[in-house]
Amino acid sequence: MDFGTSNTVLALWDEVRKEGVPLELREYSRYFVHGGEPVPVIPSLIHYGAGEERWIGDQVLKRNLYDSPRTFRWMKRYIANRSPIRVRVGDREITPFEAGKDFLFAVLAFAREEAGLEEGEEVVFTLPVESFEHFEDWLIRVAEEAGVTRPRFLDEPSAAALGYGAHIQPGDVYLVFDFGAGTLDVAVVLIEAEEEAESGSRCRVLGKAGADLGGMTLDQWLFEEVLRRNRWREDDPEVRRVSRALLSECERAKERLSFFERAGIYTVDAETGATLGAELTRQEFEELLDRRGFFSTLDQTVRRALAASREKGYDEEHVKSVLLVGGSSLIPSVQRTLQRIFGRERVFLNRPLDAVARGAAAFAAGADFYDHIQHDYAVRHYNRRLGQYEYRVVVTRGTPYPTRDPVARLRVKATHDGQTHLGIAIFEISAHRRRKSSEQAPEVELVFGPSGEARLISLTPEEEERRSYFWMNEKNPTFLRADPPAREGEARFEVEFSVDEKKRLLLTARDLRTGRIVYRDYPVVRLT
Repeated sequence: MDFGTSNTVLALWDEVRKEGVPLELREYSRYFVHGGEPVPVIPSLIHYGAGEERWIGDQVLKRNLYDSPRTFRWMKRYIANRSPIRVRVGDREITPFEAGKDFLFAVLAFAREEAGLEEGEEVVFTLPVESFEHFEDWLIRVAEEAGVTRPRFLDEPSAAALGYGAHIQPGDVYLVFDFGAGTLDVAVVLIEAEEEAESGSRCRVLGKAGADLGGMTLDQWLFEEVLRRNRWREDDPEVRRVSRALLSECERAKERLSFFERAGIYTVDAETGATLGAELTRQEFEELLDRRGFFSTLDQTVRRALAASREKGYDEEHVKSVLLVGGSSLIPSVQRTLQRIFGRERVFLNRPLDAVARGAAAFAAGADFYDHIQHDYAVRHYNRRLGQYEYRVVVTRGTPYPTRDPVARLRVKATHDGQTHLGIAIFEISAHRRRKSSEQAPEVELVFGPSGEARLISLTPEEEERRSYFWMNEKNPTFLRADPPAREGEARFEVEFSVDEKKRLLLTARDLRTGRIVYRDYPVVRLT
Protein backbone atom coordinates (compact mmCIF):
# COMPACT_ATOMS: atom_id res chain seq x y z
CA MET A 1 0.00 0.00 0.00
CA ASP A 2 1.30 3.41 -1.02
CA PHE A 3 -0.20 5.90 1.48
CA GLY A 4 0.66 8.98 -0.57
CA THR A 5 -0.06 12.61 0.25
CA SER A 6 -2.02 12.98 -2.98
CA ASN A 7 -3.35 9.52 -3.78
CA THR A 8 -3.33 6.14 -2.11
CA VAL A 9 -2.70 3.29 -4.51
CA LEU A 10 -3.62 -0.16 -3.26
CA ALA A 11 -2.56 -3.25 -5.19
CA LEU A 12 -4.95 -6.11 -4.54
CA TRP A 13 -2.82 -8.56 -6.49
CA ASP A 14 -4.74 -10.52 -9.13
CA GLU A 15 -8.17 -9.49 -7.83
CA VAL A 16 -7.80 -5.98 -9.16
CA ARG A 17 -5.84 -6.76 -12.28
CA LYS A 18 -7.82 -9.74 -13.57
CA GLU A 19 -11.29 -9.71 -12.03
CA GLY A 20 -12.03 -6.02 -12.35
CA VAL A 21 -12.22 -3.43 -9.64
CA PRO A 22 -14.26 -4.33 -6.52
CA LEU A 23 -17.50 -2.42 -5.96
CA GLU A 24 -16.30 -0.69 -2.79
CA LEU A 25 -13.04 0.28 -4.47
CA ARG A 26 -15.03 1.88 -7.28
CA GLU A 27 -16.86 3.97 -4.70
CA TYR A 28 -13.64 5.25 -3.13
CA SER A 29 -11.42 5.54 -6.20
CA ARG A 30 -11.10 7.48 -9.38
CA TYR A 31 -9.28 6.56 -12.57
CA PHE A 32 -6.34 8.04 -14.40
CA VAL A 33 -5.61 6.74 -17.85
CA HIS A 34 -1.91 6.45 -18.61
CA GLY A 35 -0.54 4.62 -21.62
CA GLY A 36 -4.04 3.48 -22.51
CA GLU A 37 -4.52 1.67 -19.18
CA PRO A 38 -6.92 2.86 -16.44
CA VAL A 39 -5.21 3.16 -13.07
CA PRO A 40 -7.49 3.17 -9.98
CA VAL A 41 -6.28 5.42 -7.17
CA ILE A 42 -7.89 6.50 -3.92
CA PRO A 43 -7.39 10.23 -3.26
CA SER A 44 -5.86 10.58 0.23
CA LEU A 45 -8.79 12.58 1.58
CA ILE A 46 -11.14 12.16 4.51
CA HIS A 47 -14.10 14.37 5.32
CA TYR A 48 -15.79 14.45 8.71
CA GLY A 49 -19.50 15.11 8.33
CA ALA A 50 -22.25 15.44 10.90
CA GLY A 51 -22.22 12.92 13.73
CA GLU A 52 -20.24 9.81 12.77
CA GLU A 53 -20.56 10.39 9.02
CA ARG A 54 -17.27 10.17 7.13
CA TRP A 55 -16.36 10.20 3.46
CA ILE A 56 -13.01 9.13 2.01
CA GLY A 57 -11.26 9.25 -1.34
CA ASP A 58 -13.37 10.05 -4.37
CA GLN A 59 -16.47 10.23 -2.18
CA VAL A 60 -15.13 13.59 -1.00
CA LEU A 61 -14.64 14.87 -4.56
CA LYS A 62 -18.03 13.65 -5.80
CA ARG A 63 -19.73 15.58 -3.02
CA ASN A 64 -17.72 18.78 -3.71
CA LEU A 65 -16.20 18.66 -0.22
CA TYR A 66 -12.55 19.05 -1.22
CA ASP A 67 -12.36 22.67 -0.01
CA SER A 68 -14.38 22.07 3.15
CA PRO A 69 -12.68 22.96 6.47
CA ARG A 70 -13.74 19.48 7.63
CA THR A 71 -11.69 17.75 4.90
CA PHE A 72 -8.16 16.53 5.63
CA ARG A 73 -5.44 16.17 2.99
CA TRP A 74 -1.61 16.03 2.99
CA MET A 75 -1.85 13.80 6.07
CA LYS A 76 1.26 11.78 5.31
CA ARG A 77 3.54 14.80 5.22
CA TYR A 78 2.12 16.31 8.40
CA ILE A 79 2.49 12.97 10.18
CA ALA A 80 6.06 12.55 8.95
CA ASN A 81 6.89 16.06 10.21
CA ARG A 82 5.04 15.47 13.52
CA SER A 83 3.05 18.61 12.85
CA PRO A 84 1.14 19.92 15.89
CA ILE A 85 -1.73 21.34 13.83
CA ARG A 86 -5.32 20.62 14.87
CA VAL A 87 -8.54 21.30 13.01
CA ARG A 88 -11.80 21.82 14.88
CA VAL A 89 -14.62 19.59 13.68
CA GLY A 90 -17.78 20.13 15.68
CA ASP A 91 -16.94 19.85 19.36
CA ARG A 92 -13.57 18.10 18.90
CA GLU A 93 -10.15 18.87 17.48
CA ILE A 94 -8.66 16.36 15.05
CA THR A 95 -4.95 15.94 14.33
CA PRO A 96 -3.40 14.62 11.07
CA PHE A 97 -2.45 11.46 13.01
CA GLU A 98 -6.09 10.79 13.83
CA ALA A 99 -7.29 11.64 10.32
CA GLY A 100 -4.61 9.44 8.74
CA LYS A 101 -5.54 6.58 11.05
CA ASP A 102 -9.26 6.87 10.21
CA PHE A 103 -8.44 7.00 6.50
CA LEU A 104 -6.21 3.91 6.58
CA PHE A 105 -8.70 2.02 8.74
CA ALA A 106 -11.32 2.45 6.02
CA VAL A 107 -8.94 1.45 3.20
CA LEU A 108 -7.63 -1.59 5.07
CA ALA A 109 -11.15 -2.70 5.98
CA PHE A 110 -12.31 -2.99 2.39
CA ALA A 111 -8.93 -4.40 1.29
CA ARG A 112 -9.31 -7.19 3.83
CA GLU A 113 -12.81 -7.94 2.58
CA GLU A 114 -12.16 -7.68 -1.15
CA ALA A 115 -8.78 -9.45 -1.19
CA GLY A 116 -9.96 -12.11 1.24
CA LEU A 117 -7.03 -11.50 3.56
CA GLU A 118 -6.90 -13.99 6.41
CA GLU A 119 -5.42 -13.48 9.86
CA GLY A 120 -1.62 -13.65 9.77
CA GLU A 121 -1.21 -12.64 6.12
CA GLU A 122 1.32 -9.95 5.27
CA VAL A 123 0.48 -6.41 4.25
CA VAL A 124 3.25 -4.28 2.74
CA PHE A 125 3.40 -0.55 3.45
CA THR A 126 5.77 1.68 1.49
CA LEU A 127 7.86 4.45 3.07
CA PRO A 128 9.58 7.54 1.67
CA VAL A 129 13.38 7.43 1.68
CA GLU A 130 13.59 10.23 4.26
CA SER A 131 10.91 8.90 6.59
CA PHE A 132 11.78 8.89 10.27
CA GLU A 133 11.39 5.93 12.58
CA HIS A 134 8.38 7.55 14.27
CA PHE A 135 6.42 7.47 10.99
CA GLU A 136 7.04 3.74 10.64
CA ASP A 137 6.07 3.28 14.29
CA TRP A 138 2.82 5.14 13.64
CA LEU A 139 2.07 2.88 10.66
CA ILE A 140 2.77 -0.19 12.80
CA ARG A 141 0.35 0.98 15.48
CA VAL A 142 -2.35 1.73 12.91
CA ALA A 143 -1.82 -1.65 11.27
CA GLU A 144 -2.03 -3.46 14.61
CA GLU A 145 -5.22 -1.64 15.61
CA ALA A 146 -6.66 -2.50 12.20
CA GLY A 147 -5.90 -6.18 12.77
CA VAL A 148 -2.82 -6.44 10.52
CA THR A 149 -0.55 -8.80 12.46
CA ARG A 150 2.29 -9.05 9.92
CA PRO A 151 3.06 -5.64 8.46
CA ARG A 152 6.15 -5.31 6.25
CA PHE A 153 7.83 -2.12 5.07
CA LEU A 154 9.60 -1.19 1.87
CA ASP A 155 11.04 2.11 0.69
CA GLU A 156 9.05 3.62 -2.17
CA PRO A 157 11.84 3.92 -4.79
CA SER A 158 12.72 0.24 -4.45
CA ALA A 159 9.05 -0.70 -4.73
CA ALA A 160 8.78 1.45 -7.84
CA ALA A 161 11.68 -0.39 -9.49
CA LEU A 162 9.82 -3.68 -9.09
CA GLY A 163 6.56 -2.01 -10.13
CA TYR A 164 7.92 -1.11 -13.56
CA GLY A 165 8.09 -4.87 -14.11
CA ALA A 166 8.51 -5.51 -17.82
CA HIS A 167 11.00 -2.66 -18.19
CA ILE A 168 13.36 -4.11 -15.57
CA GLN A 169 16.12 -6.48 -16.65
CA PRO A 170 18.37 -8.53 -14.30
CA GLY A 171 21.93 -7.31 -14.03
CA ASP A 172 21.10 -3.70 -14.89
CA VAL A 173 21.22 -0.53 -12.81
CA TYR A 174 18.24 1.83 -12.63
CA LEU A 175 17.59 5.20 -11.06
CA VAL A 176 14.10 5.57 -9.58
CA PHE A 177 12.92 9.19 -9.36
CA ASP A 178 9.85 9.27 -7.11
CA PHE A 179 8.34 12.76 -6.96
CA GLY A 180 4.93 12.78 -5.35
CA ALA A 181 2.82 15.28 -3.49
CA GLY A 182 4.86 15.26 -0.28
CA THR A 183 8.41 14.08 -0.90
CA LEU A 184 11.14 13.58 -3.47
CA ASP A 185 12.89 10.20 -3.22
CA VAL A 186 15.71 9.06 -5.49
CA ALA A 187 17.25 5.59 -5.43
CA VAL A 188 19.87 3.85 -7.55
CA VAL A 189 19.13 0.11 -7.63
CA LEU A 190 20.77 -2.97 -9.09
CA ILE A 191 18.55 -5.80 -10.30
CA GLU A 192 20.56 -8.94 -9.61
CA ALA A 193 20.65 -11.84 -12.03
CA GLU A 194 18.59 -14.89 -11.10
CA GLU A 195 21.64 -17.08 -10.47
CA GLU A 196 22.92 -14.50 -7.93
CA ALA A 197 19.71 -14.51 -5.92
CA GLU A 198 18.76 -17.12 -3.34
CA SER A 199 15.13 -17.11 -4.48
CA GLY A 200 13.10 -14.95 -6.79
CA SER A 201 14.34 -11.59 -7.99
CA ARG A 202 16.43 -9.29 -5.80
CA CYS A 203 16.89 -5.58 -6.04
CA ARG A 204 19.98 -4.21 -4.28
CA VAL A 205 19.87 -0.53 -3.34
CA LEU A 206 23.18 1.15 -4.21
CA GLY A 207 22.37 4.70 -3.18
CA LYS A 208 19.43 6.71 -1.90
CA ALA A 209 18.65 10.36 -1.26
CA GLY A 210 15.55 12.34 -0.40
CA ALA A 211 14.32 15.90 -0.10
CA ASP A 212 11.44 17.49 1.80
CA LEU A 213 9.93 18.67 -1.47
CA GLY A 214 6.74 17.65 -3.21
CA GLY A 215 3.76 18.78 -5.21
CA MET A 216 2.23 20.44 -2.16
CA THR A 217 5.38 22.57 -1.91
CA LEU A 218 4.70 23.84 -5.42
CA ASP A 219 1.09 24.55 -4.46
CA GLN A 220 2.37 26.62 -1.55
CA TRP A 221 4.71 28.60 -3.81
CA LEU A 222 1.88 29.33 -6.25
CA PHE A 223 -0.30 30.39 -3.31
CA GLU A 224 2.38 32.84 -2.16
CA GLU A 225 2.87 34.10 -5.73
CA VAL A 226 -0.82 34.89 -6.16
CA LEU A 227 -0.82 36.83 -2.89
CA ARG A 228 2.30 38.72 -3.95
CA ARG A 229 0.83 39.70 -7.31
CA ASN A 230 -2.33 40.98 -5.64
CA ARG A 231 -0.36 42.71 -2.85
CA TRP A 232 -2.31 40.79 -0.23
CA ARG A 233 -1.09 39.09 2.95
CA GLU A 234 -2.07 35.62 4.05
CA ASP A 235 -3.42 36.97 7.36
CA ASP A 236 -5.81 39.45 5.67
CA PRO A 237 -9.41 38.53 6.59
CA GLU A 238 -10.38 38.37 2.91
CA VAL A 239 -7.59 35.93 2.19
CA ARG A 240 -8.45 33.76 5.19
CA ARG A 241 -12.01 33.34 3.93
CA VAL A 242 -10.95 32.06 0.50
CA SER A 243 -7.61 30.45 1.43
CA ARG A 244 -8.67 26.81 1.00
CA ALA A 245 -10.41 27.49 -2.30
CA LEU A 246 -7.41 29.49 -3.51
CA LEU A 247 -5.05 26.69 -2.54
CA SER A 248 -7.17 24.21 -4.49
CA GLU A 249 -7.03 26.49 -7.53
CA CYS A 250 -3.23 26.60 -7.20
CA GLU A 251 -3.14 22.81 -7.19
CA ARG A 252 -5.35 22.62 -10.29
CA ALA A 253 -3.25 25.26 -12.06
CA LYS A 254 -0.10 23.28 -11.37
CA GLU A 255 -1.72 20.21 -12.93
CA ARG A 256 -3.03 22.18 -15.94
CA LEU A 257 0.39 23.67 -16.61
CA SER A 258 1.70 20.14 -17.10
CA PHE A 259 -0.41 19.94 -20.26
CA PHE A 260 -1.23 23.52 -21.29
CA GLU A 261 0.78 26.71 -21.74
CA ARG A 262 -1.41 28.89 -19.54
CA ALA A 263 -3.60 28.50 -16.44
CA GLY A 264 -5.72 30.85 -14.35
CA ILE A 265 -5.90 30.85 -10.55
CA TYR A 266 -9.06 32.66 -9.44
CA THR A 267 -11.45 32.53 -6.51
CA VAL A 268 -14.26 34.81 -5.35
CA ASP A 269 -14.89 36.04 -1.82
CA ALA A 270 -18.59 35.27 -1.33
CA GLU A 271 -18.86 37.91 1.39
CA THR A 272 -17.53 40.87 -0.64
CA GLY A 273 -17.72 39.62 -4.22
CA ALA A 274 -14.02 40.47 -4.68
CA THR A 275 -11.97 38.28 -7.00
CA LEU A 276 -8.52 37.16 -5.94
CA GLY A 277 -6.26 35.48 -8.42
CA ALA A 278 -3.71 35.62 -11.20
CA GLU A 279 -2.87 34.00 -14.50
CA LEU A 280 0.42 32.23 -15.14
CA THR A 281 2.09 30.87 -18.21
CA ARG A 282 4.15 27.72 -18.08
CA GLN A 283 7.27 29.83 -18.52
CA GLU A 284 6.33 32.03 -15.55
CA PHE A 285 5.67 28.92 -13.48
CA GLU A 286 9.08 27.52 -14.34
CA GLU A 287 10.72 30.86 -13.54
CA LEU A 288 9.02 30.76 -10.14
CA LEU A 289 10.40 27.26 -9.55
CA ASP A 290 13.85 28.42 -10.58
CA ARG A 291 13.77 31.37 -8.14
CA ARG A 292 12.85 28.98 -5.34
CA GLY A 293 15.85 26.76 -6.06
CA PHE A 294 13.60 23.92 -7.25
CA PHE A 295 15.75 22.67 -10.13
CA SER A 296 18.89 22.94 -8.03
CA THR A 297 17.26 20.74 -5.38
CA LEU A 298 16.28 18.16 -8.00
CA ASP A 299 19.80 18.08 -9.36
CA GLN A 300 21.46 17.88 -5.93
CA THR A 301 19.18 15.07 -4.74
CA VAL A 302 19.95 13.01 -7.84
CA ARG A 303 23.69 13.72 -7.43
CA ARG A 304 23.61 12.62 -3.78
CA ALA A 305 22.04 9.27 -4.72
CA LEU A 306 24.61 8.81 -7.51
CA ALA A 307 27.47 9.70 -5.14
CA ALA A 308 26.34 6.96 -2.74
CA SER A 309 26.14 4.40 -5.54
CA ARG A 310 29.57 5.50 -6.82
CA GLU A 311 31.06 4.40 -3.51
CA LYS A 312 29.85 0.89 -4.36
CA GLY A 313 31.43 0.99 -7.82
CA TYR A 314 28.47 2.21 -9.89
CA ASP A 315 28.38 5.67 -11.40
CA GLU A 316 26.09 7.61 -13.73
CA GLU A 317 27.25 5.68 -16.80
CA HIS A 318 25.99 2.42 -15.30
CA VAL A 319 22.40 3.71 -15.07
CA LYS A 320 20.49 2.01 -17.86
CA SER A 321 17.17 3.79 -17.34
CA VAL A 322 15.60 6.47 -15.18
CA LEU A 323 12.12 5.47 -13.99
CA LEU A 324 9.81 8.37 -13.11
CA VAL A 325 7.21 7.82 -10.40
CA GLY A 326 4.65 10.11 -8.73
CA GLY A 327 2.17 12.65 -10.05
CA SER A 328 4.61 15.56 -9.76
CA SER A 329 6.95 13.82 -12.21
CA LEU A 330 4.38 14.69 -14.91
CA ILE A 331 5.58 18.33 -14.79
CA PRO A 332 7.39 18.88 -18.13
CA SER A 333 10.29 20.86 -16.64
CA VAL A 334 10.95 18.01 -14.18
CA GLN A 335 11.26 15.59 -17.07
CA ARG A 336 13.52 18.00 -18.96
CA THR A 337 15.81 18.32 -15.92
CA LEU A 338 16.33 14.57 -15.83
CA GLN A 339 16.70 14.37 -19.60
CA ARG A 340 19.43 17.01 -19.36
CA ILE A 341 21.30 14.88 -16.83
CA PHE A 342 20.82 11.44 -18.37
CA GLY A 343 19.70 12.03 -21.95
CA ARG A 344 16.18 11.75 -23.34
CA GLU A 345 16.51 8.11 -24.34
CA ARG A 346 17.14 6.91 -20.77
CA VAL A 347 14.20 8.66 -19.07
CA PHE A 348 10.89 6.72 -18.87
CA LEU A 349 7.45 7.76 -17.63
CA ASN A 350 5.42 4.58 -18.00
CA ARG A 351 3.85 3.93 -14.57
CA PRO A 352 3.95 7.18 -12.60
CA LEU A 353 0.86 6.51 -10.47
CA ASP A 354 0.82 2.82 -9.57
CA ALA A 355 4.43 1.57 -9.83
CA VAL A 356 4.97 1.79 -6.06
CA ALA A 357 1.83 -0.20 -5.21
CA ARG A 358 2.59 -2.81 -7.86
CA GLY A 359 6.10 -3.17 -6.50
CA ALA A 360 4.77 -3.58 -2.96
CA ALA A 361 2.52 -6.39 -4.20
CA ALA A 362 5.52 -8.05 -5.90
CA PHE A 363 7.49 -7.72 -2.67
CA ALA A 364 4.67 -9.41 -0.75
CA ALA A 365 4.71 -12.18 -3.36
CA GLY A 366 8.37 -12.97 -2.66
CA ALA A 367 10.66 -10.50 -4.40
CA ASP A 368 13.43 -9.41 -2.03
CA PHE A 369 15.87 -6.53 -1.57
CA TYR A 370 19.33 -5.85 -0.35
CA ASP A 371 19.43 -2.44 1.31
CA HIS A 372 21.42 -0.10 3.51
CA ILE A 373 20.82 2.31 6.34
CA GLN A 374 19.43 5.62 5.10
CA HIS A 375 20.10 8.05 7.98
CA ASP A 376 22.92 8.80 10.39
CA TYR A 377 22.32 7.63 13.95
CA ALA A 378 24.11 9.30 16.83
CA VAL A 379 24.47 9.24 20.60
CA ARG A 380 23.91 12.62 22.23
CA HIS A 381 26.20 13.73 25.03
CA TYR A 382 26.68 16.96 26.98
CA ASN A 383 29.88 18.95 26.51
CA ARG A 384 30.37 20.73 29.83
CA ARG A 385 33.20 22.90 28.51
CA LEU A 386 31.05 24.32 25.72
CA GLY A 387 27.81 24.11 27.67
CA GLN A 388 25.89 22.38 24.88
CA TYR A 389 24.83 18.99 23.54
CA GLU A 390 26.88 17.27 20.87
CA TYR A 391 26.26 14.20 18.73
CA ARG A 392 28.57 11.26 18.08
CA VAL A 393 27.55 9.21 15.06
CA VAL A 394 27.52 5.46 15.73
CA VAL A 395 25.86 4.27 12.50
CA THR A 396 26.50 6.18 9.28
CA ARG A 397 24.04 6.31 6.41
CA GLY A 398 24.98 3.87 3.68
CA THR A 399 25.92 1.12 6.16
CA PRO A 400 24.84 -2.28 4.75
CA TYR A 401 23.00 -4.58 7.10
CA PRO A 402 23.24 -6.99 8.82
CA THR A 403 26.71 -5.97 10.00
CA ARG A 404 29.37 -8.62 10.60
CA ASP A 405 31.41 -6.57 13.07
CA PRO A 406 30.51 -3.84 15.58
CA VAL A 407 29.92 -0.48 13.88
CA ALA A 408 30.95 1.60 16.91
CA ARG A 409 32.27 1.37 20.47
CA LEU A 410 32.05 3.90 23.27
CA ARG A 411 32.17 4.26 27.06
CA VAL A 412 29.35 5.56 29.23
CA LYS A 413 30.33 7.73 32.21
CA ALA A 414 28.40 8.49 35.39
CA THR A 415 27.36 12.11 35.96
CA HIS A 416 27.08 11.95 39.78
CA ASP A 417 28.01 9.80 42.76
CA GLY A 418 25.66 6.96 43.59
CA GLN A 419 24.18 6.82 40.09
CA THR A 420 22.44 3.50 39.47
CA HIS A 421 20.76 4.18 36.10
CA LEU A 422 22.90 5.31 33.18
CA GLY A 423 21.56 5.98 29.74
CA ILE A 424 22.27 6.43 26.07
CA ALA A 425 20.19 8.91 24.07
CA ILE A 426 20.03 7.72 20.46
CA PHE A 427 19.02 10.18 17.74
CA GLU A 428 18.10 9.75 14.11
CA ILE A 429 19.51 12.55 11.96
CA SER A 430 18.09 13.84 8.69
CA ALA A 431 20.98 15.58 6.94
CA HIS A 432 18.98 17.31 4.21
CA ARG A 433 16.75 19.17 6.69
CA ARG A 434 19.53 20.81 8.70
CA ARG A 435 19.97 24.51 7.99
CA LYS A 436 23.34 25.41 6.52
CA SER A 437 23.84 28.57 8.56
CA SER A 438 22.17 30.71 11.20
CA GLU A 439 21.83 33.51 8.62
CA GLN A 440 19.68 31.38 6.32
CA ALA A 441 16.05 32.50 6.14
CA PRO A 442 13.68 30.39 8.26
CA GLU A 443 11.65 27.75 6.46
CA VAL A 444 8.03 28.62 5.69
CA GLU A 445 5.34 25.94 5.84
CA LEU A 446 1.75 25.90 4.68
CA VAL A 447 -0.62 24.53 7.35
CA PHE A 448 -4.32 24.59 8.12
CA GLY A 449 -5.51 26.60 11.13
CA PRO A 450 -8.08 25.45 13.73
CA SER A 451 -10.92 26.74 11.55
CA GLY A 452 -9.54 25.01 8.46
CA GLU A 453 -8.09 28.11 6.78
CA ALA A 454 -4.75 27.83 4.95
CA ARG A 455 -1.94 29.67 6.75
CA LEU A 456 1.77 30.28 6.18
CA ILE A 457 3.99 29.95 9.25
CA SER A 458 7.73 30.34 9.78
CA LEU A 459 9.38 27.41 11.50
CA THR A 460 11.40 28.37 14.56
CA PRO A 461 15.01 27.15 14.86
CA GLU A 462 13.80 24.87 17.67
CA GLU A 463 11.15 23.33 15.40
CA GLU A 464 13.66 22.83 12.58
CA GLU A 465 16.03 21.20 15.08
CA ARG A 466 13.26 18.92 16.33
CA ARG A 467 12.48 17.80 12.80
CA SER A 468 16.14 17.17 12.01
CA TYR A 469 17.09 15.27 15.17
CA PHE A 470 14.60 12.67 16.35
CA TRP A 471 15.16 11.13 19.81
CA MET A 472 14.39 7.50 19.15
CA ASN A 473 14.56 6.00 22.66
CA GLU A 474 13.13 8.96 24.56
CA LYS A 475 10.77 6.67 26.49
CA ASN A 476 13.56 4.37 27.67
CA PRO A 477 16.89 6.24 27.72
CA THR A 478 18.34 4.93 31.02
CA PHE A 479 18.41 1.15 30.64
CA LEU A 480 21.98 0.54 31.94
CA ARG A 481 21.92 -0.34 35.65
CA ALA A 482 25.06 0.02 37.79
CA ASP A 483 25.34 -2.39 40.72
CA PRO A 484 27.14 -1.30 42.84
CA PRO A 485 26.35 2.38 42.14
CA ALA A 486 28.75 4.38 39.98
CA ARG A 487 31.01 7.27 40.99
CA GLU A 488 30.92 10.70 39.33
CA GLY A 489 33.05 10.73 36.16
CA GLU A 490 33.59 6.97 36.24
CA ALA A 491 33.63 5.24 32.83
CA ARG A 492 31.27 2.52 34.02
CA PHE A 493 30.10 0.74 30.86
CA GLU A 494 31.72 -0.11 27.55
CA VAL A 495 29.16 -0.60 24.79
CA GLU A 496 29.36 -1.67 21.17
CA PHE A 497 26.74 -1.42 18.46
CA SER A 498 25.77 -3.63 15.51
CA VAL A 499 22.77 -3.91 13.16
CA ASP A 500 20.83 -7.13 12.54
CA GLU A 501 18.92 -8.32 9.49
CA LYS A 502 15.74 -6.62 10.74
CA LYS A 503 17.52 -3.22 10.80
CA ARG A 504 17.52 -3.19 14.61
CA LEU A 505 20.35 -1.45 16.41
CA LEU A 506 21.82 -4.04 18.78
CA LEU A 507 23.80 -3.16 21.91
CA THR A 508 26.26 -5.23 23.88
CA ALA A 509 27.28 -3.65 27.21
CA ARG A 510 30.00 -4.66 29.69
CA ASP A 511 30.23 -3.33 33.25
CA LEU A 512 33.84 -2.15 33.48
CA ARG A 513 33.96 -2.42 37.27
CA THR A 514 32.55 -5.93 37.62
CA GLY A 515 33.48 -7.28 34.18
CA ARG A 516 29.95 -8.61 33.69
CA ILE A 517 28.14 -8.52 30.34
CA VAL A 518 24.85 -6.85 31.26
CA TYR A 519 23.41 -6.90 27.72
CA ARG A 520 24.33 -8.96 24.67
CA ASP A 521 22.83 -8.00 21.29
CA TYR A 522 20.04 -6.12 23.03
CA PRO A 523 17.72 -4.47 20.44
CA VAL A 524 17.58 -0.79 21.34
CA VAL A 525 15.75 0.81 18.39
CA ARG A 526 14.80 -0.01 14.81
CA LEU A 527 16.62 1.89 12.08
CA THR A 528 15.38 3.05 8.67
